[in-house]
Amino acid sequence: MARKRRDSQLAADTPAIEKMKALLLDSGIQLSHQQLESLWIYHGLLREYNPQLNLTRIRNFRNMVLKLYVDALLPANMVALPSPLLDLGTGPGMPGIPLKICRPHIEVILAERRENRVDFLRRAVEQLRLTGIRVVAGQITPRFEDPVAGVITRAVETIVQTLERVTGCLAADGRVIFMKGPHCDAEVAEADVRFRQTYSLELDQPYTIPNTPHHRRLLVYRRLDAPPFQRRADAEAVFAVRTISSGQNPLFKDLKKLLSVRGIRKRGQALVAGVKPVSETLAHTPERCTAWLSCDEPPPAGGPNHLEWFRLAPALFNELDITGTRAPLLLISLPDIAPWKPSEGFPPGCSVILPFQDPENVGAAIRSAAAFGAAQVILLAECAHPFHPRALRASGGLAMRIRLRQGPALGKLSADLPIIALSAEGTDIRTVAFPSSFGLLAGMEGPGLPAEWRSRTVSIPIRPAVESLNAAAAMAVALYEWQRSAR
Repeated sequence: MARKRRDSQLAADTPAIEKMKALLLDSGIQLSHQQLESLWIYHGLLREYNPQLNLTRIRNFRNMVLKLYVDALLPANMVALPSPLLDLGTGPGMPGIPLKICRPHIEVILAERRENRVDFLRRAVEQLRLTGIRVVAGQITPRFEDPVAGVITRAVETIVQTLERVTGCLAADGRVIFMKGPHCDAEVAEADVRFRQTYSLELDQPYTIPNTPHHRRLLVYRRLDAPPFQRRADAEAVFAVRTISSGQNPLFKDLKKLLSVRGIRKRGQALVAGVKPVSETLAHTPERCTAWLSCDEPPPAGGPNHLEWFRLAPALFNELDITGTRAPLLLISLPDIAPWKPSEGFPPGCSVILPFQDPENVGAAIRSAAAFGAAQVILLAECAHPFHPRALRASGGLAMRIRLRQGPALGKLSADLPIIALSAEGTDIRTVAFPSSFGLLAGMEGPGLPAEWRSRTVSIPIRPAVESLNAAAAMAVALYEWQRSAR
Protein backbone atom coordinates (compact mmCIF):
# COMPACT_ATOMS: atom_id res chain seq x y z
CA MET A 1 0.00 0.00 0.00
CA ALA A 2 2.84 2.41 0.94
CA ARG A 3 4.51 1.63 -2.39
CA LYS A 4 1.32 2.44 -4.32
CA ARG A 5 0.91 5.76 -2.46
CA ARG A 6 4.53 6.62 -3.26
CA ASP A 7 4.04 5.71 -6.94
CA SER A 8 0.98 8.01 -7.03
CA GLN A 9 3.01 10.79 -5.43
CA LEU A 10 5.75 10.20 -8.03
CA ALA A 11 3.27 10.69 -10.86
CA ALA A 12 1.84 13.84 -9.25
CA ASP A 13 5.29 15.36 -8.73
CA THR A 14 6.61 14.73 -12.23
CA PRO A 15 7.71 18.35 -12.67
CA ALA A 16 9.80 18.04 -9.48
CA ILE A 17 11.48 14.80 -10.58
CA GLU A 18 12.23 16.44 -13.91
CA LYS A 19 13.76 19.32 -11.99
CA MET A 20 15.96 16.83 -10.10
CA LYS A 21 16.97 15.25 -13.41
CA ALA A 22 17.91 18.66 -14.82
CA LEU A 23 20.01 19.56 -11.77
CA LEU A 24 21.81 16.21 -11.96
CA LEU A 25 22.49 16.56 -15.69
CA ASP A 26 23.72 20.10 -15.20
CA SER A 27 26.17 18.69 -12.62
CA GLY A 28 27.49 16.04 -15.00
CA ILE A 29 25.49 13.12 -13.56
CA GLN A 30 23.28 11.09 -15.88
CA LEU A 31 20.95 8.43 -14.46
CA SER A 32 18.65 6.00 -16.21
CA HIS A 33 14.91 6.45 -15.76
CA GLN A 34 14.80 3.63 -13.21
CA GLN A 35 17.76 5.05 -11.27
CA LEU A 36 16.19 8.49 -11.25
CA GLU A 37 12.94 7.03 -9.89
CA SER A 38 14.85 5.24 -7.12
CA LEU A 39 16.66 8.43 -6.15
CA TRP A 40 13.36 10.28 -6.14
CA ILE A 41 11.83 7.69 -3.81
CA TYR A 42 14.87 8.01 -1.54
CA HIS A 43 14.40 11.78 -1.58
CA GLY A 44 10.79 11.29 -0.55
CA LEU A 45 11.81 9.05 2.35
CA LEU A 46 14.30 11.65 3.57
CA ARG A 47 11.64 14.35 3.45
CA GLU A 48 9.09 12.13 5.16
CA TYR A 49 11.25 10.99 8.10
CA ASN A 50 13.46 14.04 8.54
CA PRO A 51 11.15 15.96 10.91
CA GLN A 52 11.12 13.17 13.49
CA LEU A 53 14.64 11.76 12.99
CA ASN A 54 16.64 14.90 12.11
CA LEU A 55 18.38 13.12 9.22
CA THR A 56 19.63 16.29 7.54
CA ARG A 57 19.63 20.02 8.15
CA ILE A 58 19.30 20.69 4.44
CA ARG A 59 15.62 21.06 3.51
CA ASN A 60 15.51 23.25 0.41
CA PHE A 61 14.87 21.09 -2.68
CA ARG A 62 17.65 22.53 -4.84
CA ASN A 63 20.16 22.34 -1.97
CA MET A 64 19.17 18.75 -1.20
CA VAL A 65 19.83 17.70 -4.78
CA LEU A 66 23.14 19.54 -5.07
CA LYS A 67 24.60 19.27 -1.56
CA LEU A 68 23.38 15.75 -0.81
CA TYR A 69 22.81 13.69 -3.95
CA VAL A 70 25.22 15.37 -6.39
CA ASP A 71 27.89 15.53 -3.69
CA ALA A 72 27.36 11.82 -2.95
CA LEU A 73 27.47 10.81 -6.63
CA LEU A 74 30.47 12.85 -7.81
CA PRO A 75 33.10 10.33 -6.54
CA ALA A 76 31.62 7.73 -8.91
CA ASN A 77 32.62 10.00 -11.81
CA MET A 78 36.12 10.55 -10.42
CA VAL A 79 37.31 7.09 -9.32
CA ALA A 80 36.46 3.45 -9.90
CA LEU A 81 34.44 2.33 -6.90
CA PRO A 82 35.70 -0.90 -5.30
CA SER A 83 33.31 -3.62 -4.18
CA PRO A 84 32.38 -4.45 -1.47
CA LEU A 85 32.34 -0.79 -0.47
CA LEU A 86 31.90 0.18 3.19
CA ASP A 87 30.16 3.53 3.72
CA LEU A 88 31.62 4.51 7.08
CA GLY A 89 29.36 6.72 9.20
CA THR A 90 26.71 6.77 6.50
CA GLY A 91 24.13 8.72 8.55
CA PRO A 92 20.90 8.68 6.52
CA GLY A 93 22.64 6.71 3.75
CA MET A 94 25.05 9.06 2.06
CA PRO A 95 26.98 8.58 -0.04
CA GLY A 96 26.20 4.84 0.07
CA ILE A 97 22.57 4.73 -1.12
CA PRO A 98 22.95 7.20 -4.03
CA LEU A 99 26.12 5.39 -5.10
CA LYS A 100 24.32 2.03 -4.98
CA ILE A 101 21.54 3.47 -7.13
CA CYS A 102 24.09 4.89 -9.58
CA ARG A 103 26.38 1.82 -9.60
CA PRO A 104 24.03 -1.12 -8.94
CA HIS A 105 26.76 -3.73 -9.61
CA ILE A 106 28.78 -2.84 -6.50
CA GLU A 107 28.07 -4.33 -3.10
CA VAL A 108 27.54 -1.67 -0.43
CA ILE A 109 27.71 -1.88 3.37
CA LEU A 110 26.10 0.99 5.26
CA ALA A 111 27.70 1.41 8.70
CA GLU A 112 25.89 3.58 11.24
CA ARG A 113 25.95 3.58 15.04
CA ARG A 114 22.84 5.72 15.78
CA GLU A 115 19.82 3.46 16.27
CA ASN A 116 17.18 5.77 14.79
CA ARG A 117 19.21 6.17 11.60
CA VAL A 118 19.82 2.43 11.42
CA ASP A 119 16.04 1.90 11.44
CA PHE A 120 15.66 4.48 8.67
CA LEU A 121 18.39 2.85 6.57
CA ARG A 122 16.75 -0.57 6.81
CA ARG A 123 13.40 0.91 5.85
CA ALA A 124 14.95 2.74 2.89
CA VAL A 125 16.78 -0.36 1.61
CA GLU A 126 13.56 -2.36 1.85
CA GLN A 127 11.36 0.21 0.10
CA LEU A 128 13.92 0.89 -2.60
CA ARG A 129 14.10 -2.88 -3.22
CA LEU A 130 17.87 -2.70 -3.41
CA THR A 131 19.92 -5.89 -3.47
CA GLY A 132 23.59 -6.26 -2.67
CA ILE A 133 23.37 -3.73 0.13
CA ARG A 134 23.19 -4.26 3.88
CA VAL A 135 23.21 -2.24 7.08
CA VAL A 136 25.74 -2.75 9.89
CA ALA A 137 24.60 -1.27 13.19
CA GLY A 138 27.21 -0.07 15.66
CA GLN A 139 30.65 1.48 15.77
CA ILE A 140 33.24 0.24 13.27
CA THR A 141 36.48 -0.50 15.13
CA PRO A 142 39.73 -2.25 14.16
CA ARG A 143 38.10 -5.46 15.43
CA PHE A 144 35.47 -5.31 12.66
CA GLU A 145 36.80 -7.85 10.15
CA ASP A 146 34.15 -8.24 7.46
CA PRO A 147 36.38 -8.09 4.35
CA VAL A 148 35.87 -5.06 2.09
CA ALA A 149 37.76 -3.84 -0.96
CA GLY A 150 37.01 -0.20 -0.28
CA VAL A 151 35.80 2.34 2.26
CA ILE A 152 34.16 5.68 1.54
CA THR A 153 33.42 8.31 4.12
CA ARG A 154 32.34 11.91 4.45
CA ALA A 155 32.50 11.74 8.25
CA VAL A 156 34.15 14.49 10.29
CA GLU A 157 36.82 12.45 12.04
CA THR A 158 40.44 12.81 10.94
CA ILE A 159 42.10 10.80 8.20
CA VAL A 160 44.34 9.07 10.76
CA GLN A 161 41.34 8.06 12.89
CA THR A 162 39.57 6.55 9.89
CA LEU A 163 42.62 4.69 8.58
CA GLU A 164 43.11 3.20 12.03
CA ARG A 165 39.43 2.30 12.31
CA VAL A 166 39.35 0.24 9.09
CA THR A 167 42.59 -1.72 9.61
CA GLY A 168 40.60 -4.82 10.54
CA CYS A 169 38.39 -4.99 7.44
CA LEU A 170 40.12 -3.32 4.48
CA ALA A 171 41.79 -5.85 2.19
CA ALA A 172 45.34 -5.54 0.91
CA ASP A 173 45.45 -3.12 -2.04
CA GLY A 174 42.03 -1.81 -0.92
CA ARG A 175 41.12 1.89 -1.18
CA VAL A 176 39.89 4.39 1.39
CA ILE A 177 38.05 7.26 -0.29
CA PHE A 178 37.73 10.48 1.70
CA MET A 179 35.26 13.22 0.79
CA LYS A 180 36.90 16.08 2.67
CA GLY A 181 36.83 19.85 2.82
CA PRO A 182 39.65 21.74 1.08
CA HIS A 183 41.66 22.50 4.22
CA CYS A 184 42.96 19.11 5.32
CA ASP A 185 46.71 19.46 4.70
CA ALA A 186 47.53 18.92 8.37
CA GLU A 187 45.53 15.67 8.35
CA VAL A 188 47.32 14.47 5.22
CA ALA A 189 50.72 15.24 6.77
CA GLU A 190 49.80 13.42 9.98
CA ALA A 191 48.61 10.37 8.02
CA ASP A 192 51.86 10.31 6.03
CA VAL A 193 53.88 10.11 9.24
CA ARG A 194 51.61 7.66 11.04
CA PHE A 195 50.86 5.27 8.16
CA ARG A 196 53.82 5.64 5.82
CA GLN A 197 54.43 1.88 5.78
CA THR A 198 50.79 0.81 5.47
CA TYR A 199 48.96 3.34 3.27
CA SER A 200 49.90 5.29 0.15
CA LEU A 201 48.12 8.48 -0.95
CA GLU A 202 47.04 7.59 -4.48
CA LEU A 203 44.84 10.58 -5.39
CA ASP A 204 44.45 14.11 -4.03
CA GLN A 205 41.88 15.81 -6.25
CA PRO A 206 40.32 19.22 -5.45
CA TYR A 207 36.87 19.78 -6.96
CA THR A 208 33.78 21.91 -6.59
CA ILE A 209 30.19 20.79 -6.22
CA PRO A 210 28.74 22.10 -9.51
CA ASN A 211 26.45 25.11 -9.30
CA THR A 212 27.56 25.83 -5.74
CA PRO A 213 30.48 27.72 -4.18
CA HIS A 214 31.44 24.66 -2.12
CA HIS A 215 34.97 23.36 -2.63
CA ARG A 216 35.78 19.75 -1.82
CA ARG A 217 38.76 17.44 -1.91
CA LEU A 218 38.75 13.78 -2.85
CA LEU A 219 41.57 11.78 -1.26
CA VAL A 220 42.19 8.12 -2.05
CA TYR A 221 44.54 5.99 0.04
CA ARG A 222 45.72 2.54 -1.07
CA ARG A 223 46.48 -0.09 1.54
CA LEU A 224 49.97 -1.53 1.28
CA ASP A 225 49.86 -4.29 3.90
CA ALA A 226 47.43 -7.13 4.58
CA PRO A 227 44.65 -6.93 7.18
CA PRO A 228 44.77 -9.12 10.29
CA PHE A 229 42.27 -11.68 8.96
CA GLN A 230 44.40 -12.24 5.85
CA ARG A 231 47.64 -12.39 7.80
CA ARG A 232 46.10 -14.93 10.19
CA ALA A 233 44.94 -17.11 7.32
CA ASP A 234 48.36 -16.92 5.69
CA ALA A 235 50.09 -17.73 8.98
CA GLU A 236 47.84 -20.70 9.69
CA ALA A 237 48.90 -22.17 6.35
CA VAL A 238 52.59 -21.93 7.32
CA PHE A 239 52.92 -22.29 11.10
CA ALA A 240 51.63 -24.92 13.49
CA VAL A 241 48.98 -23.33 15.71
CA ARG A 242 48.24 -24.24 19.32
CA THR A 243 45.28 -22.57 21.03
CA ILE A 244 45.53 -22.01 24.79
CA SER A 245 42.30 -20.96 26.48
CA SER A 246 42.66 -22.32 30.03
CA GLY A 247 45.01 -21.42 32.84
CA GLN A 248 45.17 -25.15 33.64
CA ASN A 249 46.69 -25.94 30.27
CA PRO A 250 50.05 -27.71 30.91
CA LEU A 251 51.78 -25.66 28.21
CA PHE A 252 50.56 -22.41 29.78
CA LYS A 253 51.81 -23.53 33.18
CA ASP A 254 55.24 -24.18 31.66
CA LEU A 255 55.23 -20.75 30.06
CA LYS A 256 54.40 -19.11 33.38
CA LYS A 257 57.46 -20.72 34.93
CA LEU A 258 59.60 -18.68 32.53
CA LEU A 259 58.67 -15.56 34.50
CA SER A 260 61.06 -16.71 37.23
CA VAL A 261 64.83 -17.20 37.09
CA ARG A 262 64.43 -20.72 38.37
CA GLY A 263 62.09 -21.62 35.51
CA ILE A 264 64.37 -20.03 32.92
CA ARG A 265 67.38 -21.99 34.15
CA LYS A 266 65.48 -25.24 34.43
CA ARG A 267 63.87 -25.14 31.00
CA GLY A 268 66.62 -23.34 29.09
CA GLN A 269 64.01 -21.06 27.54
CA ALA A 270 62.94 -17.43 27.90
CA LEU A 271 60.27 -14.98 26.74
CA VAL A 272 61.27 -11.95 24.70
CA ALA A 273 58.98 -8.91 25.05
CA GLY A 274 58.76 -5.65 23.10
CA VAL A 275 58.24 -4.98 19.40
CA LYS A 276 61.88 -4.16 18.62
CA PRO A 277 63.53 -6.91 20.72
CA VAL A 278 61.17 -9.49 19.22
CA SER A 279 61.76 -8.37 15.63
CA GLU A 280 65.53 -8.17 16.07
CA THR A 281 65.69 -11.58 17.74
CA LEU A 282 63.73 -13.08 14.84
CA ALA A 283 66.00 -11.37 12.34
CA HIS A 284 69.37 -12.19 13.92
CA THR A 285 68.85 -15.51 15.70
CA PRO A 286 65.89 -17.22 13.99
CA GLU A 287 67.27 -20.67 14.83
CA ARG A 288 66.63 -20.00 18.55
CA CYS A 289 63.06 -18.78 18.09
CA THR A 290 60.61 -21.57 18.91
CA ALA A 291 57.15 -20.00 19.35
CA TRP A 292 55.21 -16.80 18.75
CA LEU A 293 52.77 -15.89 21.55
CA SER A 294 49.80 -13.60 20.92
CA CYS A 295 46.04 -13.29 21.14
CA ASP A 296 45.30 -12.69 17.45
CA GLU A 297 48.40 -11.11 15.91
CA PRO A 298 49.95 -13.73 13.60
CA PRO A 299 53.68 -14.39 13.22
CA PRO A 300 55.30 -12.21 10.58
CA ALA A 301 55.59 -13.46 7.03
CA GLY A 302 59.04 -14.85 6.44
CA GLY A 303 59.43 -16.12 10.00
CA PRO A 304 61.24 -19.44 10.44
CA ASN A 305 59.01 -22.35 9.38
CA HIS A 306 59.72 -24.26 12.59
CA LEU A 307 58.10 -21.46 14.61
CA GLU A 308 54.89 -22.44 16.40
CA TRP A 309 52.05 -20.01 17.02
CA PHE A 310 50.57 -20.11 20.52
CA ARG A 311 47.20 -18.30 20.43
CA LEU A 312 46.30 -17.38 23.98
CA ALA A 313 43.10 -16.07 25.53
CA PRO A 314 43.63 -12.36 26.34
CA ALA A 315 43.63 -12.88 30.10
CA LEU A 316 46.29 -15.60 29.81
CA PHE A 317 48.43 -13.50 27.50
CA ASN A 318 48.30 -10.61 29.98
CA GLU A 319 49.64 -12.91 32.71
CA LEU A 320 52.73 -13.59 30.60
CA ASP A 321 53.17 -10.01 29.39
CA ILE A 322 54.66 -8.78 32.67
CA THR A 323 56.37 -5.82 31.00
CA GLY A 324 53.00 -4.59 29.69
CA THR A 325 54.01 -4.22 26.05
CA ARG A 326 50.68 -5.61 24.74
CA ALA A 327 52.72 -6.81 21.76
CA PRO A 328 53.37 -10.46 20.85
CA LEU A 329 55.97 -12.36 22.86
CA LEU A 330 58.64 -14.67 21.50
CA LEU A 331 59.70 -17.97 23.07
CA ILE A 332 63.39 -18.67 22.56
CA SER A 333 65.81 -21.44 23.44
CA LEU A 334 68.82 -20.14 25.33
CA PRO A 335 72.46 -20.48 24.36
CA ASP A 336 74.85 -22.02 26.86
CA ILE A 337 76.71 -19.49 28.99
CA ALA A 338 80.31 -20.66 29.30
CA PRO A 339 81.98 -20.27 32.70
CA TRP A 340 84.68 -17.67 33.29
CA LYS A 341 87.41 -18.17 35.88
CA PRO A 342 89.57 -15.32 37.22
CA SER A 343 92.64 -17.36 36.39
CA GLU A 344 92.08 -16.94 32.64
CA GLY A 345 92.21 -13.14 32.83
CA PHE A 346 90.66 -10.92 30.15
CA PRO A 347 90.87 -10.88 26.34
CA PRO A 348 91.92 -7.66 24.57
CA GLY A 349 89.48 -4.82 25.13
CA CYS A 350 86.97 -4.28 27.90
CA SER A 351 85.21 -7.07 29.76
CA VAL A 352 82.08 -5.79 31.51
CA ILE A 353 81.62 -7.37 34.95
CA LEU A 354 78.06 -7.27 36.29
CA PRO A 355 76.81 -7.93 39.82
CA PHE A 356 73.48 -6.13 39.21
CA GLN A 357 70.44 -7.70 40.86
CA ASP A 358 67.83 -5.66 38.98
CA PRO A 359 67.02 -7.42 35.65
CA GLU A 360 66.44 -4.09 33.90
CA ASN A 361 69.87 -2.83 34.97
CA VAL A 362 71.41 -6.06 33.68
CA GLY A 363 69.66 -5.64 30.33
CA ALA A 364 70.63 -1.96 30.05
CA ALA A 365 74.29 -2.76 30.85
CA ILE A 366 74.35 -5.55 28.25
CA ARG A 367 72.95 -3.12 25.69
CA SER A 368 75.68 -0.59 26.51
CA ALA A 369 78.35 -3.29 26.34
CA ALA A 370 77.19 -4.26 22.85
CA ALA A 371 76.91 -0.63 21.75
CA PHE A 372 80.45 0.26 22.76
CA GLY A 373 82.08 -2.96 21.59
CA ALA A 374 82.92 -4.71 24.85
CA ALA A 375 84.71 -8.03 24.38
CA GLN A 376 82.39 -9.93 26.73
CA VAL A 377 80.00 -9.60 29.64
CA ILE A 378 80.84 -11.53 32.82
CA LEU A 379 77.81 -12.25 34.97
CA LEU A 380 78.76 -12.60 38.62
CA ALA A 381 76.92 -14.99 40.92
CA GLU A 382 74.91 -12.11 42.38
CA CYS A 383 73.73 -10.97 38.94
CA ALA A 384 70.11 -11.27 37.81
CA HIS A 385 69.52 -13.62 34.89
CA PRO A 386 70.24 -11.92 31.55
CA PHE A 387 67.28 -13.70 29.94
CA HIS A 388 64.67 -12.62 32.46
CA PRO A 389 61.86 -10.97 30.42
CA ARG A 390 62.63 -7.53 31.88
CA ALA A 391 66.36 -7.95 31.22
CA LEU A 392 65.74 -9.08 27.66
CA ARG A 393 63.50 -6.13 26.96
CA ALA A 394 65.99 -3.65 28.44
CA SER A 395 68.79 -5.17 26.37
CA GLY A 396 66.77 -4.82 23.17
CA GLY A 397 67.39 -8.50 22.47
CA LEU A 398 71.16 -7.96 22.39
CA ALA A 399 71.77 -10.57 25.08
CA MET A 400 71.54 -13.10 22.23
CA ARG A 401 74.25 -11.32 20.25
CA ILE A 402 77.03 -10.65 22.74
CA ARG A 403 79.41 -13.07 24.44
CA LEU A 404 78.12 -13.87 27.93
CA ARG A 405 80.21 -15.65 30.58
CA GLN A 406 79.23 -16.93 34.00
CA GLY A 407 81.63 -15.69 36.67
CA PRO A 408 82.11 -16.28 40.40
CA ALA A 409 80.73 -14.25 43.27
CA LEU A 410 81.91 -10.67 43.65
CA GLY A 411 83.98 -11.64 46.70
CA LYS A 412 85.91 -14.23 44.68
CA LEU A 413 87.40 -11.73 42.25
CA SER A 414 91.15 -11.51 42.65
CA ALA A 415 92.63 -8.13 43.54
CA ASP A 416 95.49 -8.92 41.15
CA LEU A 417 93.26 -8.70 38.09
CA PRO A 418 93.38 -5.51 35.95
CA ILE A 419 89.95 -4.35 37.02
CA ILE A 420 88.69 -0.75 36.95
CA ALA A 421 85.90 -0.41 39.49
CA LEU A 422 83.31 2.38 39.55
CA SER A 423 82.49 4.27 42.71
CA ALA A 424 81.32 7.78 43.55
CA GLU A 425 84.39 8.41 45.73
CA GLY A 426 87.00 7.27 43.20
CA THR A 427 89.45 9.10 40.95
CA ASP A 428 88.01 11.14 38.07
CA ILE A 429 87.60 8.68 35.18
CA ARG A 430 88.80 11.31 32.70
CA THR A 431 92.32 10.99 34.12
CA VAL A 432 92.51 7.19 33.86
CA ALA A 433 94.72 5.37 31.39
CA PHE A 434 92.74 2.27 30.37
CA PRO A 435 94.78 -0.95 29.98
CA SER A 436 94.64 -2.83 26.68
CA SER A 437 92.86 -5.69 28.48
CA PHE A 438 90.80 -5.04 31.58
CA GLY A 439 87.56 -5.65 33.41
CA LEU A 440 85.07 -2.84 34.13
CA LEU A 441 83.24 -3.47 37.39
CA ALA A 442 80.30 -1.62 38.93
CA GLY A 443 78.93 -2.16 42.41
CA MET A 444 75.61 -3.72 43.26
CA GLU A 445 72.58 -1.47 43.53
CA GLY A 446 72.52 -0.14 47.07
CA PRO A 447 75.51 -1.83 48.78
CA GLY A 448 77.95 -0.80 46.06
CA LEU A 449 81.41 -2.37 46.11
CA PRO A 450 83.10 -4.36 48.90
CA ALA A 451 85.52 -2.32 51.01
CA GLU A 452 88.62 -3.91 49.47
CA TRP A 453 87.76 -2.42 46.08
CA ARG A 454 86.92 1.12 47.16
CA SER A 455 90.50 2.25 47.60
CA ARG A 456 91.23 1.89 43.87
CA THR A 457 88.09 3.01 42.11
CA VAL A 458 87.29 5.64 39.52
CA SER A 459 84.31 7.98 39.52
CA ILE A 460 82.16 9.80 37.00
CA PRO A 461 82.04 13.51 37.85
CA ILE A 462 78.48 14.72 38.45
CA ARG A 463 76.95 17.75 40.15
CA PRO A 464 77.33 17.76 43.96
CA ALA A 465 73.58 18.06 44.45
CA VAL A 466 73.12 14.56 42.95
CA GLU A 467 74.36 11.75 45.14
CA SER A 468 75.01 9.13 42.47
CA LEU A 469 74.11 7.77 39.05
CA ASN A 470 72.03 4.69 38.37
CA ALA A 471 74.39 1.69 38.19
CA ALA A 472 73.59 0.86 34.57
CA ALA A 473 73.86 4.53 33.55
CA ALA A 474 77.29 4.77 35.22
CA MET A 475 78.43 1.69 33.30
CA ALA A 476 77.29 3.26 30.01
CA VAL A 477 79.19 6.50 30.71
CA ALA A 478 82.33 4.57 31.67
CA LEU A 479 82.16 2.53 28.46
CA TYR A 480 81.81 5.71 26.43
CA GLU A 481 84.85 7.23 28.16
CA TRP A 482 86.84 4.06 27.41
CA GLN A 483 85.91 4.27 23.73
CA ARG A 484 86.62 8.01 23.60
CA SER A 485 90.08 7.59 25.15
CA ALA A 486 90.87 4.68 22.82
CA ARG A 487 90.11 6.87 19.80
